[in-house]
Formats: sequence, structure tokens, C-alpha cells
Amino acid sequence: MLSKSKYPTGPLSDPFPRRVKRYARHVSNGPDGSLIPLRLSDGSDPERADAARNRRLLLDAAKNLIDNHGASAVTMDAVAREAGVGKGTVFRRFGSRTGLMLALLDHSESEIQRAYLFGPQPLGPGAAPLDRLLAYGRARLKMTVDHLDILIEAGGSGAEFLSHPVWAASNRHVQILLQQVGFGDQVDVVAVAVHAPLNAAAVKHLRDAVGLDLETITTEWEQLVTTLAAGLHAN
Repeated sequence: MLSKSKYPTGPLSDPFPRRVKRYARHVSNGPDGSLIPLRLSDGSDPERADAARNRRLLLDAAKNLIDNHGASAVTMDAVAREAGVGKGTVFRRFGSRTGLMLALLDHSESEIQRAYLFGPQPLGPGAAPLDRLLAYGRARLKMTVDHLDILIEAGGSGAEFLSHPVWAASNRHVQILLQQVGFGDQVDVVAVAVHAPLNAAAVKHLRDAVGLDLETITTEWEQLVTTLAAGLHAN
């Protein structure tokens, strides 16, 4: 069982492995207030092309299972069947279901960051700031729900998580978009208000204790953001 009180330190227990943490350091405020990439890789963890292909095949299989059947459907047997490989291949690559889910979380975090840095509108650059913020919230909420159990087990909530480099990069992205929407330079508090409902602990409470599904959580979060934005022009 992964610790719920602090970030574990084992090679398969960090919820955001080294490659993803580097993404968090690639985000900065450009001269126009937009996000800019700094350096996408330091080359410290090269992976053979065939190993990378196999890893991507298995992760895509796991993601398909989540998209179609939910996270509970992701087992080593199911991933092997979905990918068309032997179960031993999955175990050799990830070691356990926890290792697989952490690798998938790593992969998903990389994907969402690539999407808002370089991807198409409305999540990527070029769309109106409010549209980008709403698209980001939708993408982040879906990812949180997809990986909710592993995020909670790995300490993906609470004060320690809020200071984690990946969450800090996400928060910075939200701050920049809020500034572009028109909230001014001091957006620390409003960014927390907007960002906090996307956190694993908040989503777990809303889903399990309140009984809301992803669609309802997303709709209410969007109403929060659009109401705050409308208040800027109320007077």
C-alpha cells in the first residue's frame, strides 16, 4: 500500500516520475503572457526505440480500457489481451498493476501538458483565454477521474501535493489564463479557488460523498469559472 501521508520515494511509487517533473520545469511566462516551452528533455533517461514502442502499446491498451470500461477494468490480464501480448510482457515492463497505473499517470500527465503547450485549440494556444481555461479544466478533471485511486494512494491530495512541481506547473498555467481573462496580476487566491476542485481529494469527495458524476462536476466547475469571469464586467 502506498503511503497516503506523504509522497513515496520508490522507483514505482512516485506519482509523477522524473520525465514528467521535467515538464513542470519547462513552463514559463512568455513575453505575451503565454506559456512557452524551455527544454523538453535532458536526455538522462533514454529508451530504446523498440522498448518505447512496446511501452506505448501497453499504455494505449490501458488507456482504451479506462476510456471504455473505467479504471477498475485495468488488470494485467486485460491489458495483455487488449495489446495482443502475453501477460508476462506486461509484468516485465511494469512489475505490477500499481507500476502500470503509475506509468499511465506519467504518460497522461505528459500528454495533457503537451496538449496545452502545443496542441490544437481550444486547449492549445490560439483560443480565447476563457475557452482555454474551460478546456483545461475539462481535460484535467477527466484525467483526475481516470486516475483517481492511484492519485489518492500516492498522496495526490493535500498540502504536499499542492507544492508538487507538476501541480505547481498546472497552477501556473491556470494563473496565466486567469490573467489573460482579465483578473489582473494578483491571481493567487482566485487560481486556488479555480484549481482546487480539479484536485484528486476534491473530486473523490464530490464523486463518492456527494454522489456527482464527472459530467456534473465538470458542468458545475465551468459555471464557477464563467460566473467569476462574468463578474469582471458586471460593473
